[in-house]
Amino acid sequence: MAPEQEAEQLITIGEVARMLDLTTRTLRYWEEMGVIEASHRSEGGNRLYTPYMVRRMKFIIKLKELGLTIKEMQELGAAYGEARKTENMIPRLVEILDSHINKVDEKMANLASLRKDIVDYRHRMIEKFNFSKK
Repeated sequence: MAPEQEAEQLITIGEVARMLDLTTRTLRYWEEMGVIEASHRSEGGNRLYTPYMVRRMKFIIKLKELGLTIKEMQELGAAYGEARKTENMIPRLVEILDSHINKVDEKMANLASLRKDIVDYRHRMIEKFNFSKK
């Protein structure tokens, strides 16, 4: 779609919020924090978004589901905004995702250790008190 056609198809903040199952407050917050670009405004001052911005918001939702922080999303937004090319953002995204993979692996190892400790403690209690599972 040509940019001039896309600009004509402005969507209100309320419509975007409903489409993405978000609150308008979330969208305003993302804008305040620099996660998304400032929106267009209607003559009445209402925020309006292009289909391009809605696609960016869907991407941000995915990043949020992956556990990225607002700060990390700001960094990605800045990297993307510098040249408006996805290729500029991908290396930083890969770094952030690698960091999250490492954090998840660490949490899984800690949970596995905790599980082992709980199972061991349970067995000791069963032996100590001659408790058998009925």
